[in-house]
Amino acid sequence: MDPHRQHKPTSTVEDYVKRIFLEQSRMGAEFVAMGVVSRALGVVPGTATTMVKSLADSGLVLYRPRLGVRLTRKGATLAIDMLRRHRLIEVFLVDVLGLDWSEIHDDAEQLEHAISDQVLDKIDALLGYPRFDPHGDPIPSAAGELDDPHLRTLRDCPVEDPVKIARISDQAPEFLQFATDSGLKPGVELWVRQRNQAADSVTVGFDDGATLTLGTSAAEKILVR
Repeated sequence: MDPHRQHKPTSTVEDYVKRIFLEQSRMGAEFVAMGVVSRALGVVPGTATTMVKSLADSGLVLYRPRLGVRLTRKGATLAIDMLRRHRLIEVFLVDVLGLDWSEIHDDAEQLEHAISDQVLDKIDALLGYPRFDPHGDPIPSAAGELDDPHLRTLRDCPVEDPVKIARISDQAPEFLQFATDSGLKPGVELWVRQRNQAADSVTVGFDDGATLTLGTSAAEKILVR
């Protein structure tokens, strides 16, 4: 068992370090502003600040009042473990239980705090050690290694170059349902046919000859390689 799981943190602690990790990765910033943390977790700023100070006392984060918060190595290790749990559970819920990928996030949020390391390792083996979850997010290895490649979006990838959808960054059920209905799932090959700045739109083409026009806000949520 990993040392940081001998005295299991509370689910709230696990949620905070995971969210801080994701925001650090998304923003590419060393420190995450407390306003960002509170919005991401759906709590008022005072609640977030109190919790972050507690995390700092536990050695999981560094907190600077004017800068915000960043994870320590200990905090990052816990966060990556929680990402592994969440993303493996999502694969299990979709591939084994047959749930829709737009409906699994909340269940995975609950289960990631409950299952043991032994059960998680068995799930990993049962699934054949997957590298990505149903949305294309990379799954950390059991050793805590996370290969998170740089991807482009349909908003900024080259026109007419064939690309393959690798990841859906917006995992709200409504957007995932839209992606399903539009044929925009990881593994699908397509290319950008046109960008129309005046219409704020991107038109893509598929191998079967079909085309689809997206708003640029939707196009930037589709990551490709």
